[in-house]
Amino acid sequence: MPVARYASVSITAPARLHLGFLDLNGHLERRFGSLGLALDEPACRLHVSPAERLQVRGPDAARAERYVRRLHERLGWPLGVRIEIESAIPAHSGLGSGTQLALACGMGMARLFGLPEQPALLAGVLGRGARSGIGIGSFEQGGFIIDGGRSEDGDPDRVPPTIVQQALPPRWRVLLLFDRERIGISGGAEVRAFQKLEPFTEAQAGQLCRLVLMQLLPALAEADFPRFGSAISRIQQVMGDYFSPMQGGRFTSPRVAAILEALAQQGRVGLGQSSWGPTGFVLCPDPQDAHQLQAQLQQQWQHHPALTFVVATPRSQGAGLAVCAGDRDRLKKTAG
Repeated sequence: MPVARYASVSITAPARLHLGFLDLNGHLERRFGSLGLALDEPACRLHVSPAERLQVRGPDAARAERYVRRLHERLGWPLGVRIEIESAIPAHSGLGSGTQLALACGMGMARLFGLPEQPALLAGVLGRGARSGIGIGSFEQGGFIIDGGRSEDGDPDRVPPTIVQQALPPRWRVLLLFDRERIGISGGAEVRAFQKLEPFTEAQAGQLCRLVLMQLLPALAEADFPRFGSAISRIQQVMGDYFSPMQGGRFTSPRVAAILEALAQQGRVGLGQSSWGPTGFVLCPDPQDAHQLQAQLQQQWQHHPALTFVVATPRSQGAGLAVCAGDRDRLKKTAG
């Protein structure tokens, strides 16, 4: 069995927005293709250290333990670890909690024991990235990401490749809208939902790809917030309408829907829902606008305690990793 190289390893893995798919049609022998964005908060923060037996504590501990046991079963990795989860991304909120927890556990163990540090391999082993590569791309690189989808005849464990990665302008912000009384579709329910959906047309896929190539990406390159936000809003409308039979409308949460629809009527752009929700988001051109909108919504919805509003900063780098060498009393830090 491998021997621990460090006293402990600490990892911070970012949440991500999943902003939509490009092609659910598959006639070009590739399917899905996603766009998304890494965020600084909320984040998965955990510490991995050697132990005589497997010990996992903190939020989402049961799921983390399953990931460690699967690494042991599939790859023969040791079970002698202690994982202390300091904070977890809210589960089933549409922010990628499962993928970030899985990769944080896997990469933490890999660094601790000197095992291969391959996020894409770990994602496949742990059952992550079946349709989207945004979570893995956010962990590895951060920023605004587009993946190239899955080949229809390719390796089922191969993660969709990142084909675009770019930082957003540093002043842009994201206001997250949480509804704690709702949860998004996940697991087997998600698989069944995709099976029940109507076929995605070539015209729909073509519209989305054109929006991304001829509006979204040029606007990002030119830091043109209104056009970037407008493209995001339109993509979200197409996605929301397509998935509405499975989630009860364009948005999973009726309260989030009411807020976003009101903001759209006021002329705001860059609105939508991350993945299956229920978390909604509003892109903002600068911190002042984000905090003003946060205060406004907190005031308007103060009698609905299930709703919370959090200002997040787009994260332009991947997960943070730090190792503690123990009695040598030195700290090494890397981003990766």
